[in-house]
Amino acid sequence: MQYSFQYPLLDEQNTQQLAQILAQYMQQGVVYLIGDLGAGKTTLTRYWLQSIGHQGAVKSPTYTLVEPYSIRDQSIYHFDLYRLNDPYELELMGIRDYLDVEGALFLFEWPSKGGDEIPAADMVIEINKSEDEQQRIVNLSFDSAVLLEALRAAV
Repeated sequence: MQYSFQYPLLDEQNTQQLAQILAQYMQQGVVYLIGDLGAGKTTLTRYWLQSIGHQGAVKSPTYTLVEPYSIRDQSIYHFDLYRLNDPYELELMGIRDYLDVEGALFLFEWPSKGGDEIPAADMVIEINKSEDEQQRIVNLSFDSAVLLEALRAAV
């Protein structure tokens, strides 16, 4: 990944703003969402899906492992691998069927638990809590110069 950018999340409005930018510039590919429990991975995902046009709830797929969405003919798969005991469980659940969907957006929370069963990331989003846990700093790694300029303009 050629570019990296640090984006401050001072409040929920900043999270929504970041999600709107990501929805505009990252519409397909593989995204890794990294951060501690409660860092805001699912919140960012919820705003991202709403920015694309999703109506309704966005729940964490902690127990189901994946929540599929179809928004304006766009396939999006939100994976949460936190409860995964072995990466091979993804093979047993049929992850290849999901990954074969062309033009889809794949959002992976806890990607380290997926091992070699998940593809390499096109974007990595790491969310870190501040010491007082009131704010977040997001470190993004990606390949798009256009996205870099959009992020710079937003901060």
